[in-house]
Amino acid sequence: MSLNIPWKDATLIALDLETSGQYPIQSEICEIGAVKWKGGEIIDRYSTLIKPTRIMSPEVIKIHNITNEMVANAPSITEMLPSLDAFIADGYIMAHHAPFDIGFLTLEYEKHNMRLPLKPVFCTSLLSRRVIKGTENHKLQTLIKHFGIDGGKAHRADDDAKACLEVAFKCFEVVGPNPTLEDLFKAQNRKLHWSQYSIETLTKSLAFSPLVEACRQQKPLHLRYRGGSSPGTTRLVYPQGVVRSPTGDFLVASDEPGGIVKRFYLAKINECAVVD
Repeated sequence: MSLNIPWKDATLIALDLETSGQYPIQSEICEIGAVKWKGGEIIDRYSTLIKPTRIMSPEVIKIHNITNEMVANAPSITEMLPSLDAFIADGYIMAHHAPFDIGFLTLEYEKHNMRLPLKPVFCTSLLSRRVIKGTENHKLQTLIKHFGIDGGKAHRADDDAKACLEVAFKCFEVVGPNPTLEDLFKAQNRKLHWSQYSIETLTKSLAFSPLVEACRQQKPLHLRYRGGSSPGTTRLVYPQGVVRSPTGDFLVASDEPGGIVKRFYLAKINECAVVD
């Protein structure tokens, strides 16, 4: 798998997910969109709604406008994951805020005992932060306006995937006249690998398996944390999800049901136990 080829000679696949919430384990995928580019043009598309196992909240529906009625007869992720895997197998994935999308997909791959893809992943958010100047921020919709791209419907997977591809091309132009894939990963400043987002790795860890279990069962946790306002003391928290991140894995939880969410970095957790 050589990365020393011009990016124009590669197959690129821009991917976007819409979900029932912000964090894997407690939330699920509700839409997948992807566009495949090769030889100077989009050669294929993948687009499907996905029916989550739980009803989506009004707050989430306001973001992507995908209603529970729209997904009522949609296929499950179990039905669609093999065809998605086949679609992305021959290309290099890119996504805007790729750790979000790859985090959700890695969880599903592991739940379905499927081998994780091996090719590194591009993140157009990371890349744009390093090479694009003069924007208010590096959100996808901001970059769409900055570059004058036709973004279609915001927060719909197919349109956001195509916009991600267009943003990537703008970033590639800044990197150089004909950069290789390796050049682009260097410009991004890191390669993102699917294995970095494994939840199964945490599940097999005696230290962190209670975090995953609490999220799955939607139960509170007793947590002793080396940081925050009460370092070293045992506190009761209500988990919302576990996020694997290149800059440090963390638990998202609140001190009371529905309270303000905080990040508890796994490296600072001394002990944790599910409260039955």
